[in-house]
Amino acid sequence: MSKRYFVTALLAILVLSLRLAAQGPSLVIQVDHPTAKVSPMLYGLMTEEINFSYDGGLYAELVRDRAIGQDRRALTHWTMVARGNSMVNISVDSQTGPSTALPRSLKVSVTAATETSPAGVQNDGYWGIPVRPQTTYSGSFYAKTDSAGTPVTVSLVNDQTGATAASTTVTALTGEWKQYTFTLKTGQVPVRANNHLILTIPHPATVWFNLVSLFPPTYHNRIHGNRIDLMEKLAAMHPAFLRFPGGNYLEGDHISERFEWKKTIGPWVDRPTHPSPWRYHSSDGMGLLEFLEWCEDLKMEPVLAVYAGYSMRQEHVDPGPALEPYIQDALDEIEYVTGGTDTKWGAERARDGHPAPFKLTYVEIGNEDWFDRSGSYDGRYAQYYKEIKPRYPDLQLIATAPIKSMKPDVLDEHFYMSAEKSLSDANHYDKTDRNGPKIFVGEWATREGSPTPNLQSALGDAAWMTGMERNSDLIIMASYAPLFVNVNPGGMQWETDLIGYDALTSYGSPSYWAQVLFNRHLGTEVVASTLADAGPRVYTSVTRDEKARKLFIKVVNATSEVRPISITLDGAGKVKRAAMLYTLSGKTPNATNTIANPEALVPVEHKIETAGPKFEQRFEPYSINVMELSY
Repeated sequence: MSKRYFVTALLAILVLSLRLAAQGPSLVIQVDHPTAKVSPMLYGLMTEEINFSYDGGLYAELVRDRAIGQDRRALTHWTMVARGNSMVNISVDSQTGPSTALPRSLKVSVTAATETSPAGVQNDGYWGIPVRPQTTYSGSFYAKTDSAGTPVTVSLVNDQTGATAASTTVTALTGEWKQYTFTLKTGQVPVRANNHLILTIPHPATVWFNLVSLFPPTYHNRIHGNRIDLMEKLAAMHPAFLRFPGGNYLEGDHISERFEWKKTIGPWVDRPTHPSPWRYHSSDGMGLLEFLEWCEDLKMEPVLAVYAGYSMRQEHVDPGPALEPYIQDALDEIEYVTGGTDTKWGAERARDGHPAPFKLTYVEIGNEDWFDRSGSYDGRYAQYYKEIKPRYPDLQLIATAPIKSMKPDVLDEHFYMSAEKSLSDANHYDKTDRNGPKIFVGEWATREGSPTPNLQSALGDAAWMTGMERNSDLIIMASYAPLFVNVNPGGMQWETDLIGYDALTSYGSPSYWAQVLFNRHLGTEVVASTLADAGPRVYTSVTRDEKARKLFIKVVNATSEVRPISITLDGAGKVKRAAMLYTLSGKTPNATNTIANPEALVPVEHKIETAGPKFEQRFEPYSINVMELSY
């Protein structure tokens, strides 16, 4: 080979190498060029009574069907207890109740019993009642008796062993309805979920019960508050808002079954309960004030959805005079939330235990009204708007379906997608018209995996979130749905839910951890960035926090191969070498977390070093990554 030919070949190889290098995956970030403000409300929570999300879930009540219902299943979770030779009968007494709201009761007729062989009734809880050692449980019940002075012994008993974890006696029941309180303190007992609550009577008597209740310790020690482990998981997401009371639960199947907020405030004995559209009954222990206190505990803003005249079985109220009472109800609800104690409903809130008003910026008019085949939503929204806006000009009113007669303040859009759809449509909002209303993505999820999403779903979710972040001048809020699922048999009505739990424990799905990573590293401004030659199924968003001088680079690698990406930081000035990389990844897209293996996939934290404003970073297959750099 001649020297000239060798040099020519070497030059050709060098040129080809340079061209190949130029075609390698690259991400060029213009750090000093912000393109939009990141909405400070971008990520929040959407919730409703589905999958036993409140009763049997977040709301920490341990007794199931504490308020006695009227249907044939009213005593499904109440069964009789007869020790030794004792005898008892239990039934629903539909003529005797502690209040107008609760006109029925559980009638326990003991015809034979002694101190050593008592009789009574037991409740099996929500797939068992969890018991932990050295724990104090707070309980109460309403009762009356035909034999004044009758005592009731309350016990926590293991289903299998019959061992009593805790017991106490409430003495001297009377012939009038009265609320009785008690505490149960466990000793060195094993952690078990398979327990039940027993109420026994030591001699012949008839006792009527209602609102039998038992609470474990709660988050922030709120009386009748929320479950600690679930609240801690929500707190880790740093949510900015809570959309409530949520979705179909707001509307109900029928107008008569809607969420009537006035029936969910005040003492339990004045709350009549109501059917959930997800085929079980709501205790309404999670009422309007409890939602607001949930916001308070997690420092979230309420996004209040008000009933707007449509229910799911195609029942609706036409715009005009017939709609006015519902609008007035919404105005009263807004006053309950925001009004001073010198207002009618602000004073009611104070009587309920919360004198201070709550901050309220967003009110949603209805839910998913695109399902209303009557076409009445345009007129209904406009009527609500014209009544609410003059009284509360600073409120942003959210429409739940496109309308033509006016421009709404905000439009709520919902997306439930396959992983492929989430990935292919991650740029959904990149070219959306900015002259339209702001967007609230009020419900969205990638639906693969059951009961909670797998890694493939999390990759789709993360790709979708990069698109919302890039467009957070338009997308002011977004909330994954559904939030919760009870993983026990019969606990799920909707597959692919963010957080799973049973009576004792809970876990975050891979999609939950994607939410945690994105929200913890949000930034305040979107900066210009260009991803090139990374191939399909790689997604990025870049934000900065100028005050903290931090840059957040999010990279989703939904491919089966390692992706090295050359990253260039233009306009950053001096970049500190020390950086952090947070990665959620798995060996296969079907990898997931379960109640038995809750931390199979969790984010891993790496300390890395950058080589200045230009460096290469490798991203694992099937991975969600957040880089945090200081500049």
